[in-house]
Amino acid sequence: MDTRMTDSRAIEAFEELEVPEGFKAELLWGEIVMMAGPDLVHNRIVTKVMDQLSPDKWERVQNQDVAILAETSEPVPDLVVMALEDAPESGRLMPSEQVRLAVEVVSKTSVHRDHVTKRALYAAGRIPAYLIIDPLRGECVLLTEPTGKGEQADYRVERKAWFGDTMPVDPLGVKLDTSGFQTLPVSPPEQ
Repeated sequence: MDTRMTDSRAIEAFEELEVPEGFKAELLWGEIVMMAGPDLVHNRIVTKVMDQLSPDKWERVQNQDVAILAETSEPVPDLVVMALEDAPESGRLMPSEQVRLAVEVVSKTSVHRDHVTKRALYAAGRIPAYLIIDPLRGECVLLTEPTGKGEQADYRVERKAWFGDTMPVDPLGVKLDTSGFQTLPVSPPEQ
């Protein structure tokens, strides 16, 4: 049974949601998902990516709400990259059509969401490139050429690089140096 709310009810509930300080919320396929703030390693990786993208060419925004309203979704990527000429003056919601690259840094609680849920969601929103940076695995995955619709949408091209390797981000004409990316320690299972 599908327990998701109707499109309008989900969007209305999400827009009225009061998120506690230190948390962020996203609307993904009609479901509201709340998560705690990120680890310091996570924030350092996002900063290292931003520093490699020229501010003279790219608008680089952290934690920007993206509108994929046809999919009842308002994800909040860790980093959104747009061409300067596409960046609006203001607004809470960035139309997915204006996003050139969405970046997610995986945390212990977001593995499935970043690798599976958002992969389909960003492809459905026609975001041309999606970069998953996984400090648990020490790996980057660049997905390009979105195809399909809805939850069956995906990317045709997948390129991987280990931390320490250079990751070509061809849609932006950038070669990303990943040598400064830290990994997260794997926690022992709880007793």
